[in-house]
Amino acid sequence: MITFKQMDALIWIVNLGSFEAAAEKLNMTQSAISKRIRELEESFDIDVFDRKSRNARLTEKGRELLMYCQEIVERRNQMLERVSDKKVLISQLRIGVTELTAMTWLPVLIEKIRDVYPKIQIIPTIDDSPVLYDQVINDKLDIIIAPDMYDDVRLNSCLLHSVENVWMCSTSLIPVNKKITLEEAGKYSFFVQGPKSGTGLIFERYFTMREIRVNKNIVCNNLNAQIGLTVAGMGITYLPRNPLKPLLEAGVLRELAFKPRLPLIRYSAIYRTDRERGIIPHMAEIAKSCCCFDKFLLAV
Repeated sequence: MITFKQMDALIWIVNLGSFEAAAEKLNMTQSAISKRIRELEESFDIDVFDRKSRNARLTEKGRELLMYCQEIVERRNQMLERVSDKKVLISQLRIGVTELTAMTWLPVLIEKIRDVYPKIQIIPTIDDSPVLYDQVINDKLDIIIAPDMYDDVRLNSCLLHSVENVWMCSTSLIPVNKKITLEEAGKYSFFVQGPKSGTGLIFERYFTMREIRVNKNIVCNNLNAQIGLTVAGMGITYLPRNPLKPLLEAGVLRELAFKPRLPLIRYSAIYRTDRERGIIPHMAEIAKSCCCFDKFLLAV
């Protein structure tokens, strides 16, 4: 008799491209995955995969079987989602966020998710945007909160909020009463986020498009370090305005009204398109309901 475990094995082998990747996804050994496929083949007396191919290539009958398995598993998932009480749903959520989210509203997001899914196990990852994108595409993460910087047909994006960054420096470096243009700031050091940062990539594209050149003496991918360097008077940088209002109002930092203004950074909840039938889109909606980058959790 065919089982859901066998169907899940087939679907994940095809989705991830190999028996090895599917075994890792399902927390199984590769031999156990192979056994489930052999059982499928014995049940239908067919070859599911082409044994002459090095890759996990389906036979014609294997493709037909996959289609039926996908329909059955999708209906199973819909039944679980619509019939089960969310309070007794036991699952695991692997969520990835950037540093700014972790420093502002991540605890609120976790609390909101647990309100709806009390027994869910949340496994957070905090990393740079390109790393998070790679992990969600390769099914190492279920959903990420990151700058929406790629147009990838493999991913769905739910727009959450836009973050306004502005040029800032210490008032000890450039006094508040001194007006200065971007062109006149050439004698100062600038430090920016590098290619490991989603914000850094977006601004680098923007600077190239606008032919803006700054004296980038320092590359810093750590937001806390970036703030610390700015307060220490090490140079000029861009930082999120709202979370740093206390330092601006206290006169520790000042905003520099350079033109053109920096573009808004759009943050989205991003997940694989093949997860759009499960609970992941609902997680994105929960994130949308509580997203707020207005203040840091701890004083900086």
